[in-house]
Amino acid sequence: MVGFKSLNQAQINQVIGILRKEYPNVKYYLNFSTPVELLVAAILSAQTKDSVVNSLTPALFSKYKTIENFASASKSDLLKYTSKVSFADKKVENIIKACKIIQEKYSGKVPNKMDDLVSLPGVGRKTANTILINAYGIIEGIPVDTWVIKLAYRIGLSESKKPDDIEKDLMKELPRAYWSKIAYILKEHGHKVCQSTVPICSSCPIRSLCPRNGVVESK
Repeated sequence: MVGFKSLNQAQINQVIGILRKEYPNVKYYLNFSTPVELLVAAILSAQTKDSVVNSLTPALFSKYKTIENFASASKSDLLKYTSKVSFADKKVENIIKACKIIQEKYSGKVPNKMDDLVSLPGVGRKTANTILINAYGIIEGIPVDTWVIKLAYRIGLSESKKPDDIEKDLMKELPRAYWSKIAYILKEHGHKVCQSTVPICSSCPIRSLCPRNGVVESK
């Protein structure tokens, strides 16, 4: 893209080091206690605020606890709990289909392999990475959500706007030890400082290093 300014490796190391110190306690943002709960919450979260998903999952998970429960649920029953999320009808359909596949093909256990996860309805690479990292402690890649897409470009980590390409760029630039948390660090930085419409560059801890790609104005 015209005008894009990238950071060199030394600058990237500085930026990530600063952000890790700034947000030392970040964690995954959806509430869950089992792999199936994470699968369901992650599917529901697409294009929906985390707070909305977290507000409805306690009631949902108190009734539906296992893969079998979700696989045998009717769409109309699940919609009673999930109607507040965007595209609820399609998401509920995917949840039921995914859980039926898991019940039949994986003995009722959410799979712990990338290829198996992305074959499930409603599960892309971002969700698969999320499940592997947070349910199983397996780090194969980096979840790329809308905040990662936006900030990776602004900060100069990736020129692409395509999630798969951004993930590849970040995996090349960052030590594997950082892969599990970088998405949540960038999301937290986005919420607090590098806001979606008008970032607060004046109080940004990486302002001296950030090329501010695509930033027209800032606070």
